[in-house]
Amino acid sequence: MTARTTGTLIVGGGLIGAFTAWFLARAGRSVTVLEKGLVGAQSSGANFGNLRLQGRDPRQYPLSLRAQAIWEEIEALTGESCEYDRTGHLYLARDEEELASLHRYAEISRSAGLVVEDLDGPALAARFPYLDRGILAATFSKRDATANPRLATLMVMRAARAHGAGVLEHCEVVAAGHSGAAFEVETRSHGLFRSEHLVNAAGAWGGEIAAQFAEEVPLFSAGPPQFVTEPLPHVIAPSMQRVSGTVIFRQIPRGNVIVAGYPRTASDAQNLRTRVPPHKTLDGMAGLGLLAPMLRTAHVIRVWSGVEGYLPDMIPIIGPSGTQDGLFHGFGCCGHGFQIAPGVGAVLADLIATGRTDTPVEAFHIARYREGVQANEKFAREFDSR
Repeated sequence: MTARTTGTLIVGGGLIGAFTAWFLARAGRSVTVLEKGLVGAQSSGANFGNLRLQGRDPRQYPLSLRAQAIWEEIEALTGESCEYDRTGHLYLARDEEELASLHRYAEISRSAGLVVEDLDGPALAARFPYLDRGILAATFSKRDATANPRLATLMVMRAARAHGAGVLEHCEVVAAGHSGAAFEVETRSHGLFRSEHLVNAAGAWGGEIAAQFAEEVPLFSAGPPQFVTEPLPHVIAPSMQRVSGTVIFRQIPRGNVIVAGYPRTASDAQNLRTRVPPHKTLDGMAGLGLLAPMLRTAHVIRVWSGVEGYLPDMIPIIGPSGTQDGLFHGFGCCGHGFQIAPGVGAVLADLIATGRTDTPVEAFHIARYREGVQANEKFAREFDSR
């Protein structure tokens, strides 16, 4: 069988695959992306669109801040719009438990250099008069932003193609290995590929690629309930989130209010869907009304979710393989992938081009699962019981 040869093969045409391809192609490297469906069709195109910096795992801040700097220039760099909007992000606390989380997250964020503003009840009411008076306090980060996930991945992939990257859709990988001289990747419809480097950016399916190199991880797929209301007068400026994560909402300039929240529901990854139980939309509307009473009677016009990859410690897998030289992972982003994707792509491109990166990612190495990983406290709280 005649094989197609490229410098780097990327499995997965989501946002991480797109950014990795773009950075490599811009540097003049040969790169080909293999996407089993359509570019950006899974979680990269179906997420909430938050570019949130508040409330990150402290180990993730260098990566998140590198990613945010790229987001801030992305439209100038690509010459296209993905509706990037530096809206800021408001964390809200309605009870004492949430208040403790609010203060803890703010302290961590400030230690990473983020500017976070404290707002007590009166200050919050003066600045955001449409919010419920039962909210005890809030924190505001003005550098946080939003973008349209339906536009972003396609925009970055077009930029990668413009620099010479190959992108094949409906190209499912059925086997991947290393011959001793090169990676060999067999696809269902496009034959055999060979490459010097292989990037596993397969999202919720990244565990299947890793397992072919004897690196099994407890990746599972799930998705948050999301819905959007009818267009309403535009008054909500920042992206807002109850600090418990039960309600997250933002209003786009066209007036629609996009809403998400936890707990997440298990996905049917084989059939590429996450069903949203009807009661979750009703619960979401009830929770939204507690924060912004004017939205209690808004009409919901569409409901959806995505297929996202999660790990028990709620941090991603990023960096070189522990078993195969030339293999790099960037998957399992635990609901954070949209914000960190530019940083992950830049780090993977660094590692492939130079063998090193100035952005610390050791905490996200896949080898941590050899010794057992302690589940994050969010693991029990933010998912349906399984």
